[in-house]
Amino acid sequence: MMTLKNTFALHIVSLALAFWQPAAMAQDNSEAETGDGAVSLSVEELKKQVIRLNRDLFILEEDLLYPASTQFAVFLSLDTGEFLKLDSVKLKVNDETVAAHLYTERQAKALQRGGMQRLHIGNLKTGEHEVTVFVEGIGPDNRAYKQAATYQLQKDTDTAALEVRIRDRSSDYQPEVAIVEWE
Repeated sequence: MMTLKNTFALHIVSLALAFWQPAAMAQDNSEAETGDGAVSLSVEELKKQVIRLNRDLFILEEDLLYPASTQFAVFLSLDTGEFLKLDSVKLKVNDETVAAHLYTERQAKALQRGGMQRLHIGNLKTGEHEVTVFVEGIGPDNRAYKQAATYQLQKDTDTAALEVRIRDRSSDYQPEVAIVEWE
């Protein structure tokens, strides 16, 4: 079984070969043919190899930075507009602020139309964690509105994803903030 370190080293070696091999081929081709066609073909092949290697390195970097066993993501959705004009959101994990965002009118409208924002992505060790979100905006009757929601997360070795849902509650004409764990 190949370790992550060996995989990374293999990608580095293949990247070095990708740069060296087309250059050597270009020299051989230029000696055999002096036409620009051979050089442009080797340059195009080099570009394709670099793009493939870049993609592989990006995937490897994501796996190194955010392994599935510790990955944690929080998303925000907004199903409101009648009772809340969203201004800002602050996210805390275990009493540490990990994300804060001020919304422009355009961003808030995009969320109201069904968009979803990735509020935070990071690593979280297994165990019990407290996730708290603070929402501010303009509520009913153009008054300042502040509300918080807390969620107790039991993180296991799988990827954890939470959604902060802000929606209108017509029963009392107030916005509702909830944190929901994705299955």
